[in-house]
Amino acid sequence: MAEQEVVHVAVAPPASIEDELVNKVAAIVAKSSYEARLRLTGKIPRVIANYGNMQMAESTARSLRELGLVAIVCTDSELRSPSQIYRAHAIKFEEQAVLLSNRSGQTRRVDAGQMFLILSGRMQIETQTEITKTKRKLNVTATLLMGGIPIRKKVKEKVTRTSYQTDSFIRLYGKVSPEIAVEILHQEFDYSFLGDEMTSSSATNFSVAVRKIREAFPQAVFDDRLMEPFGGDVHSALAQDNIDMNCKLIYCYHKAVKS
Repeated sequence: MAEQEVVHVAVAPPASIEDELVNKVAAIVAKSSYEARLRLTGKIPRVIANYGNMQMAESTARSLRELGLVAIVCTDSELRSPSQIYRAHAIKFEEQAVLLSNRSGQTRRVDAGQMFLILSGRMQIETQTEITKTKRKLNVTATLLMGGIPIRKKVKEKVTRTSYQTDSFIRLYGKVSPEIAVEILHQEFDYSFLGDEMTSSSATNFSVAVRKIREAFPQAVFDDRLMEPFGGDVHSALAQDNIDMNCKLIYCYHKAVKS
């Protein structure tokens, strides 16, 4: 028997959180008022309920919408599946389009009318580096031959070191799906296209690049909430494996608002 897929209901945080609203939401999703308030607090949409079928999830979403909330329904596979990311290294602006190329020289042309959402944010990137360390260990055989006098030998060991770096990013999403996106990383982008506007500050260059991309896609929604700290319960930069889910929820939020 095939396992049923979990269906999530997410809700976008409202402008103000009144006790009456919290109590009504708590009753709809069968949670305590305290937990309902936590899910309604913040800046990004959060999953507030999980169901075993689409009908129950849609019913809950309708009830939440009747309260004036923006509710999103998505399956677990939709939310957790890795996006197909095209990481751009360079950009060229044309009159009605943008040409993006990656480090391998593959080029993508994006027409101005194709873009739906421009997301700007920060994420925590994990890098693992293998290093070799030299240690001195007891040479048991030599120690026994020397009558118990400790003899040590040098031993090389490979150790994996994990480091974390916070990087700003831009993600560009088309109108069809949040599964395919173009990503630009602050530290890995070629800013030579800025010409005379290019400065010695990479942060300034990134800001100018964001502005130019927004100007190239004037009809696209711009969202930079992932650039801001989220509060005590969420790190100021989301881990790389959480970025996809949050970007998809924001994408679905804007789709719901626009529909």
